[in-house]
Amino acid sequence: MSSSVKARLIIIVLVATTASLACAEDLRAPDTFSSLSDPSERARALFVEAGRVLQHPRCLNCHPVGERPTQGDDRHPHYPLVVRDSDDKGAVGMRCTTCHQSANYAPSGVPGHPQWHVAPKSMAWQTKSLRQICEQIKDQRRNGGKTLAAIHEHMAHDSLVGWGWMPGGNREPAPGTQAQLGALIAAWIQSGAACPAS
Repeated sequence: MSSSVKARLIIIVLVATTASLACAEDLRAPDTFSSLSDPSERARALFVEAGRVLQHPRCLNCHPVGERPTQGDDRHPHYPLVVRDSDDKGAVGMRCTTCHQSANYAPSGVPGHPQWHVAPKSMAWQTKSLRQICEQIKDQRRNGGKTLAAIHEHMAHDSLVGWGWMPGGNREPAPGTQAQLGALIAAWIQSGAACPAS
């Protein structure tokens, strides 16, 4: 093999490796915000970083504003037509688990999880600004009666939330990891849980 072919192969491998690392999109760690001495300013910055996950299609698709979830990175209406029903698990005869089984199903590309369902209407995030999402998360009347500690637990440890980082198929995972999101939410709460301006 000539040296020019070897050089080209090395360049191809380096480009491919760099591209795969760039796609990982880690979230910034809470300590990267420690230079912000004002706790409210730090809390807002932490929530903006967490917002990279909250406003990602893996989260927004299951936090629909209307009766129908969306799907795909472009958040197109769910196909087939399904609606949430009163328990957020689909209408009789077309429950979420009719198609969404306990795990991702690679042959068909259908995502899955044992508790597959959409978020309650009170936690609809689509079309909302990050500030509105933040205010909603903090409002116990709209977040299912959860304290901030319970919100942290949900985001940091709930396995359905964790599906966002293991979506299967050709779906793009949420940025970072669930542990990184949990650390950001914990630091946001510890800094006073202020919401971003917009």
